[in-house]
Amino acid sequence: MARTIALVDDDQNILTSVSMSLEAEGFDVDTYTDGAKALEGLADNPVDLAILDIKMPRMDGMELLNRIRRSSQMPVIFLTSKDDEVDELLGLRMGADDYIRKPFSQRLLLERIRTLLRRADANGAPAKNGGGAAAGDEGTMTRGDLILDSERHLCTWRDSPVQLTVTEFLILRSLAERPGHVKNRDQLMDAAYGEHIYVDDRTIDSHIKRLRRKFKAVDKEFAQIETLYGLGYRYRES
Repeated sequence: MARTIALVDDDQNILTSVSMSLEAEGFDVDTYTDGAKALEGLADNPVDLAILDIKMPRMDGMELLNRIRRSSQMPVIFLTSKDDEVDELLGLRMGADDYIRKPFSQRLLLERIRTLLRRADANGAPAKNGGGAAAGDEGTMTRGDLILDSERHLCTWRDSPVQLTVTEFLILRSLAERPGHVKNRDQLMDAAYGEHIYVDDRTIDSHIKRLRRKFKAVDKEFAQIETLYGLGYRYRES
């Protein structure tokens, strides 16, 4: 079954060129010219992954992502201009999985899309058709009050569910695999993005901050993710 991508951008040239490229690679593509139209369309026609421009009329990419994250953890890629550094970081804090700066190569975008879809499949993230995990999931991990169910892409802390994006889930699992062991940013990048995708240190830092914020929303005393300045992060031993 073909995977479906939502492409949301007010630039008709990008909509045309990117959708043609994706369709040539076997994807189905739903295109929208603004966030408001996309929100309506996604409610009726769920997709496997969304690509959102940040600056759009009626409803920008930030607000659209906020609305999407209320009901879905599907992978989301932001398209940003080269001067939108603040927006990139804010978008990651809000739950975007990746970002690409304009102008970008179609090959790079395709690689990012395939990487996110593979990760979503491997972790059992809900697809548009409700499909389960692909082969290669790593079962359930329990670390004290933390439970990570890779097959169903579920995370609970002290019996309370914590909604995580695919990227957040992979970073947390990488840390929790070896409590007390320090993981540097490069190791967390590899765990979350794969060895062939580069993101800068601030991207990992933003994901860590968002992870802490989500856990503290269900437990104000949560302090399991520790920062070791100059070294990286570790999951505290119970």
